Amino acid sequence: MYRDLDILISAETTLDSWYDDGCIIASEIISEFSIRDWEELARNVHTKPLEWQKKLAYCLDTNCSIHELEMLISLLNTEDEELFEMCIDTLRSFTKTENKQMILENPFIIHRVNELIPKAGVATKRILQDFLINIQS
Repeated sequence: MYRDLDILISAETTLDSWYDDGCIIASEIISEFSIRDWEELARNVHTKPLEWQKKLAYCLDTNCSIHELEMLISLLNTEDEELFEMCIDTLRSFTKTENKQMILENPFIIHRVNELIPKAGVATKRILQDFLINIQS
């Protein structure tokens, strides 16, 4: 299944096509991942182009599984603000107590969100603030 996901995300598409159809198909593929697929994704994700990583981050809330959470936390180790913000946006779907605890165990996440809020645009600021509210409730 990892190969199917890689082929799909690597395909050249318009943004509209990706957000209308591609992410839905990617989410379906991810929902069928085995442990081996998650391991292969973890080994390869940081070698992929930035746009590939952004597409992945957008669709990693299919089941809000521990594997998706771990992958998002891994992707948060980026200098790219857009990828970081996309991961934070997706993390807002992870509402289980154990998921929130795992996020809180990585203090760099909260620190970086707080750094980004003052310079963020209105929509992004709302996403970042909503994340902080959700994670602490």
